[in-house]
Amino acid sequence: MRSGHRLGRRFGWLWGAYGTSALGTWLAFGAFPLIAVRVLHAGPAEVAALSSVGAAVGAAAAVPLGPWVEFRRKRPVLIAADLVRCAALLTIPAAFALGVLTFLQLLLVSAVVAAADITFRAASGAYLKTLLPAEDLLVANARFESTAWTTTIVGPPLGGAAIGLLGPVATVVADAASYLLSALGIRATGGHEPPPGCREAVRMRAGDLLDGWRYVLADARLRPLFFNTALFNGLVMAAEPLLAVLMLGRLGFAPWEYGLAFAAPSIGGLLGSRLARPLVTRFGRHRVLVVSGTLRALWPIGLAFLGPGTGGLLLVTAVELGLIFCCGVFNPVCATYRLERTAPDRVARTLSAWSVTTKASTALLTAVWGVLGTLLGPRTAIGLAGVLLLATPLLLPRRAAAHPSGPGARATAERSAVPPQPPA
Repeated sequence: MRSGHRLGRRFGWLWGAYGTSALGTWLAFGAFPLIAVRVLHAGPAEVAALSSVGAAVGAAAAVPLGPWVEFRRKRPVLIAADLVRCAALLTIPAAFALGVLTFLQLLLVSAVVAAADITFRAASGAYLKTLLPAEDLLVANARFESTAWTTTIVGPPLGGAAIGLLGPVATVVADAASYLLSALGIRATGGHEPPPGCREAVRMRAGDLLDGWRYVLADARLRPLFFNTALFNGLVMAAEPLLAVLMLGRLGFAPWEYGLAFAAPSIGGLLGSRLARPLVTRFGRHRVLVVSGTLRALWPIGLAFLGPGTGGLLLVTAVELGLIFCCGVFNPVCATYRLERTAPDRVARTLSAWSVTTKASTALLTAVWGVLGTLLGPRTAIGLAGVLLLATPLLLPRRAAAHPSGPGARATAERSAVPPQPPA
């Protein structure tokens, strides 16, 4: 590892761009539902559709973008994705000022932003491969993870204050501005980007759409991690709306208590990401991946025993703190492992397939758990999600690899510039 872990000026610009856009995203956290309810007087079904349908449509639209990104220079793609998100978001305050804002526009903007998010994540992993050598991979991923959790802690309270003073549309403007600043930061990275892999036919074929999934499913170690990530994220997110119903409804928690229960534990994510590299240095990457991936699955079952009052608030805070701490350790190690096992000419397609699957599975499981919450009650449905999460460690890679050995991964080991990506 280089002395002081200096990753260079170009990485510094990329890191700053990521932090800026992440802060903007958390400043605008919850802005779309608030606009739908307060401005457009939308009902529960419309608000739920805004969360699930927009993400699902965006994921579907992003499917052909993974193969398309693979054979293009990544820095212009990153800048374009930021500018698309900025422009799409700015249509909302413009329509609001003109008095023509509609629910359909909110839905379309959420889909465009979701598709651009997936495209950005796919391109960022490939671009970062050109910036850093392999030995700096975990350090870079841990810094992205730390930044993500720091903005999670800071963003929502500031966004809430801004919404109280200026209304929810103001935070959408801030989010749009953050993407513009991110695009400028990525442009400032400068330098030479190696040309994308050569290919006889530049035009995309129908079979290329499935390349990312074929690559992941053909790798004996990426495959279980792929299913583990999709199932874990989907089940955790599926229980969140039911937990809100339980806490804010039957148990009578105030909105500020609900927000505190999820904002304060984000400190655990910051601590976990800081410990990821020292733990890997001492215990090895595979052991840290498996142990942290197992421990993160043990916490959510505790939410089924949530009660009212101070005791209940302390319980949900403790559960979320433990869960987020384990995720803070697991996420950068997982990102490192995934990118090391992916050949340089397959990164964009692989990461795109990964993101599309995660978003789609989350949307599907959220819809299913909404039905289960109606039929069984929110507490029972939350408990069922917790029980199923206990099985997810079975999908973690069981044996450590000596070095990346997936399809085409030998080419990865032979390249001088290798790995990571900002966290999702």
